[in-house]
Amino acid sequence: MPCGRLRFGPAGKPIDLKGDLLKAPAFLRELGLDAMEYEAVRGVNISRERAQKLGQLAREHGVLLSLHAPYYINLSSDKRTTIQASIRRVYESLLASEWMGSYAVVVHPGYYLKYTREQALKMVIDGFKKAWEKAVSDGVRNTWIAPETTGKSKQVGSVDDIIVICSNLEKCRPTVDWAHLYARSEGRFPQSLDDLIKIVERFEKELGSEVVKPLHSHFSRIEYGKGGEREHHTMAEEEYGPDFRMVCRALRETGVDSTIISESPILERDALVMKRICEEECGA
Repeated sequence: MPCGRLRFGPAGKPIDLKGDLLKAPAFLRELGLDAMEYEAVRGVNISRERAQKLGQLAREHGVLLSLHAPYYINLSSDKRTTIQASIRRVYESLLASEWMGSYAVVVHPGYYLKYTREQALKMVIDGFKKAWEKAVSDGVRNTWIAPETTGKSKQVGSVDDIIVICSNLEKCRPTVDWAHLYARSEGRFPQSLDDLIKIVERFEKELGSEVVKPLHSHFSRIEYGKGGEREHHTMAEEEYGPDFRMVCRALRETGVDSTIISESPILERDALVMKRICEEECGA
């Protein structure tokens, strides 16, 4: 089976880009990349005018945008003020994503620390619904909430968690971070091509074919310890997993489209490495 449409790009401003972020779409297109994740990880600090300009430039250069919501989100906190602030940050992310024409808002939903998994998931779903309802009332129509598979075992974000969350929300699609899955399992999963294929097939079967058009994903090599994720590494550091070539093979075998965002420390440089590897696997 041939590969679907695969897009590649960095998580944030390219490291080799000098000057304004608005130059990023043209810069990436010149490199041969066609995706970028806008990083709002320390807060949504972009004006409507600037977001719209970034979106316009991205469309002109064929670069598909996504947005990563702030890290300071915990919808399953035991503190009401934290939950309220988290809902506000998800709402602000959805609004900025809509302004710039980004198709997905990537979110780390919360933690299991004070509650059972089932309780935490219920709180996360409730928080997302409140943020979504407010965003829709303020004009959000096209962007999707995209909860991410997370890198630590105490975080909400297993494959099962993401399926439960998205099954209970409208316009919700998974973000599969292959490195995070590997780290949260301390290298035990995914181990094989079959493991990877089953993840993609589960998302498509249980959430619908639209969520793999495209399947939003992140990749880097990753270092883990007890409890999961420690540090992201470059593609050249082959002592760290997971195996990206196997990810490309899984995408080829399932035939799905995918946006692949590089979270390597060298961002767009490794996005180009990832693109080359998948081209080899796809016979391009």
